[in-house]
Amino acid sequence: MDAVQRSTFDGKYFNMNSKTISILSYVTIIGWIIAYVKSKDLTVKNDLANYHLEQGLGFFLLTVVVNIILSVLIPILPVLSFLNYIGLILLVLWVFGIINAANEQKKPIPVIGKMFENKFGFLA
Repeated sequence: MDAVQRSTFDGKYFNMNSKTISILSYVTIIGWIIAYVKSKDLTVKNDLANYHLEQGLGFFLLTVVVNIILSVLIPILPVLSFLNYIGLILLVLWVFGIINAANEQKKPIPVIGKMFENKFGFLA
């Protein structure tokens, strides 16, 4: 099998490369878990996959915390309902993360990505 065929499903196994793992690490927590498990299957540890696993997990945790805070704060103080636009900002940042992973670049998510670098030691 050549390299192109190896990365597609052929009925027997599915071999993910680091680019696929990097992209999948941003797609919900289930996608992140699958990417994490598959990254452990790589024979050679890949910095790109680990980097985007860190970014994806950090982004997911930040999104959960922001949504919990907004879910509590907005009903109490409806005048702050404009803060719901934070969700749109997070959506745009999420797309930037996926684009960086698809381009195989180790660039942090704009504005917030530096917070997640080297914070999750168990991923290494």
